[in-house]
Amino acid sequence: MPGYMHPCRYCDRLIPPDSNNCPLCGKVNPLSLRCPKCRNPIKKRYINCNSCGLELKILCPGCGETTFFGDYCEHCDRRLTVVCPHQKCRKEQPPVGDSCIYCGKPLG
Repeated sequence: MPGYMHPCRYCDRLIPPDSNNCPLCGKVNPLSLRCPKCRNPIKKRYINCNSCGLELKILCPGCGETTFFGDYCEHCDRRLTVVCPHQKCRKEQPPVGDSCIYCGKPLG
């Protein structure tokens, strides 16, 4: 039996409690903020993740502005991800380091 509906943190409309994506606005992680590296719950006022220590203020790969490391840039609303440039990988991932988290090659 599904639980009570919860508001999406982006569009504020009610969605199922087990949603990984908002079925109404399409954004990811609509119910809680999670660290892009370890997936531990975080809050927007945190400077670092309380679990893995990841710094939570980064430069957006899209607009270059400093933003909170949630799922989307606070300035341009672009998803905070990069794509591995290597032909055999090409996986999308959060920009948490200089190397691809899947193949280990430099992100360039």
